[in-house]
Amino acid sequence: MRRPVADPVKLETRGSDFARLATKITEAGLLNRRPVYYAIRISLVMAAYLGGWALFVWVGDSWLQLLVAVLMAVVFTQIGFVAHDIGHRQVFRTRRASDITGLLVGNLAIGLGWGWWNTKHNRHHANPNHEDHDPDVSPAVIVWSEDQVAKSVGLPKFIAKRQAYWFFPLLTLEAWHLHVASVKAVFKPTTKRRGTEGALLLVHFVLYFGLVFAVLPFWMALAFLVVHQGVFGIYLGCSFAPNHKGMPILTAEDKLDFLRKQVLTSRNVKGGLLTDVGLGQLNYQIEHHLFPNMPAPNLRKAQPIVRRYCEEIGVSYLETGLFKSYGQALQHLHEVGAALR
Repeated sequence: MRRPVADPVKLETRGSDFARLATKITEAGLLNRRPVYYAIRISLVMAAYLGGWALFVWVGDSWLQLLVAVLMAVVFTQIGFVAHDIGHRQVFRTRRASDITGLLVGNLAIGLGWGWWNTKHNRHHANPNHEDHDPDVSPAVIVWSEDQVAKSVGLPKFIAKRQAYWFFPLLTLEAWHLHVASVKAVFKPTTKRRGTEGALLLVHFVLYFGLVFAVLPFWMALAFLVVHQGVFGIYLGCSFAPNHKGMPILTAEDKLDFLRKQVLTSRNVKGGLLTDVGLGQLNYQIEHHLFPNMPAPNLRKAQPIVRRYCEEIGVSYLETGLFKSYGQALQHLHEVGAALR
């Protein structure tokens, strides 16, 4: 049986609830741009990127390169967080500036298609955890609802039986999946800037594989690629999984207003500065989903306003620790696959 999304209040439409909250947030100045913050942040991550590759060349033919691979996976993910903020127009006022920078940090720097990812991520924000509209919970290797389990065949059905155990190992392939999906998108007629996107992806992969195989012996180069892309995928997955996994899955039967749709399907992760930096401040997922164009450093300041407001209007607001969030996500996956055991 599908878990209920919320109490009967979910059937009511209260568009003014979000409007009142938005007024509070706007009056607090939390939607204002943070150009100095982003100038420093982007400078730091790009310095780490260039410094990491310089370290790679300096270390040379050595198995210490596997440590460099881990370091570069962290840097790649941090660049991914910056690309995420740029995609939500948190950094630049104009779409042109956002697109140019996004193409450079996405396609060129880390090999992730800017246009494809932006389109996919915007669909997720419009309908989070909706099994018909959110691409992040569409059935693939992992299935997210009992209805999806019932329809699964082949490998997804085999994985679904014990998918809670498969989840983290499968994340080692996530970065490769994103690269492949980015390349495939270039060949779709609906993709904008296909030539630019494809050229920048090509330059990235030529330089990336060229440098790795030029500096390292063949088997060491392969080991570097496995570790680098594997840790990159795990870090990305572990950063995004706490946000919605294990939260209610919506269907066409659920009639929620904007505020409830965003809050009830999202989970915040408690922590301090280390958590904020490690998760790219996406640990304030509820606030981010309500105000996607809010600069990331303002999310922490918005949290008490949003949490207090949700308490006032009787909307459940979930905040938990990082490891507990993983436990909730894995428990959900395990329960979903119960019918196959």
